[in-house]
Amino acid sequence: MRWASTDHGLARARRLVGLRCPKAQRGCVIIKDVTSVWVYVGMGEGEEIQSMSIAAEPFGDLPGGGGVERFTLVNDRGSILKVINYGGIITELHVADRRHHHRDVVLGLNTLEEYLGGHPYFGAIVGRVAGRITQGEFRLDGDDLRLVRNDPPNHLHGGVTSLDKKLWVPEAGENSRGEPCLTLSCTSSDGEEGYPGNVDIKVTYTLTDENELRMEYAATTDRATPLSLTNHSYFNLAGEGSGSIEHHLLQIHTDEYVPTDQHLTLSGRIETVAGKPIDFTHERALGEIVGEPLKVHGDNYMIKRPDRHAVAPVARVTDPGSGIIMDVESNACCVQFYTGKFLDRKRLRGKSGKVYDAYGALCLECHGYPDGVNSPEIDDIILRPGETYEQTTVYRFSVA
Repeated sequence: MRWASTDHGLARARRLVGLRCPKAQRGCVIIKDVTSVWVYVGMGEGEEIQSMSIAAEPFGDLPGGGGVERFTLVNDRGSILKVINYGGIITELHVADRRHHHRDVVLGLNTLEEYLGGHPYFGAIVGRVAGRITQGEFRLDGDDLRLVRNDPPNHLHGGVTSLDKKLWVPEAGENSRGEPCLTLSCTSSDGEEGYPGNVDIKVTYTLTDENELRMEYAATTDRATPLSLTNHSYFNLAGEGSGSIEHHLLQIHTDEYVPTDQHLTLSGRIETVAGKPIDFTHERALGEIVGEPLKVHGDNYMIKRPDRHAVAPVARVTDPGSGIIMDVESNACCVQFYTGKFLDRKRLRGKSGKVYDAYGALCLECHGYPDGVNSPEIDDIILRPGETYEQTTVYRFSVA
């Protein structure tokens, strides 16, 4: 056998979970011990190895107490997913390009201190309601409720101190197929950011052997409350810090969207994209829209679903340079496409040491209709006692 060692920051790893791997493949990333990640580069025919699929290491301590851990998941294709249990943040996602070189395709920061310093929801779980609730107000079962208006005049992504700033309880393991998965749990207490009810939430990240990042959300409540969760990862398929996504190709598998005003407040009207610059029913280069002076944020599209429980095609993104393709599927009713227009506001320096500029990545956030509390005819996002909220979103990676 021949091995090549590469440091992936696992020197302080405290816990490893074994993955039964019958045979290694050339280029497969193997966590061989607690001090390094080993990449297998060659083997004799018929030789077998034991690999590790999950590792955990300290990532720092919160000012108010509580240690944050970073979990590394590796599948049998050598893709690597890194997640911290603060905010459920996806910090790294490495997938192979057409030349079999792995690229980190999500934006992120290097340290916990940088995440605590503020960022635009990089890789975080957001909610209770992802997106904007108009005026931060709604009526529920006869009560008029007001939420924090953290994006005036609206409420955005669950408020100021929401799920993206919680320390989640982690449980690492494997699913029935032997694929690495990480389940994060937390409770959103009654009254947080104005929301009613105590809500118990679980989010499971799985890195499948089909090269999918699978996200499964589940929640229950003791009182009626709005709930619509998502993950806010920023993707650049050329690699984070590589510059603009203007050469990326995008197709969104729907012809319906909901317009917004100058404050990005949803109108509550479903309209066709036909004849408009935001029509992505056929694959188009993003450079065709990010240069437009007025319509460069992105829109909320209505997903075509055969039924409300079935996972349906949402979008496809392709980077012609790397050859990496990302297909998105979900059983949510909406996808918020975001062009990364405001990435340059904080001038954040990413993992590669480069400053993130506007349009340096895109988001495809799958969730319920954000203002469903005021437009239930579009989507009823109220979770009630005795019900279980369930949502699945899949990001599948391949190469052309």
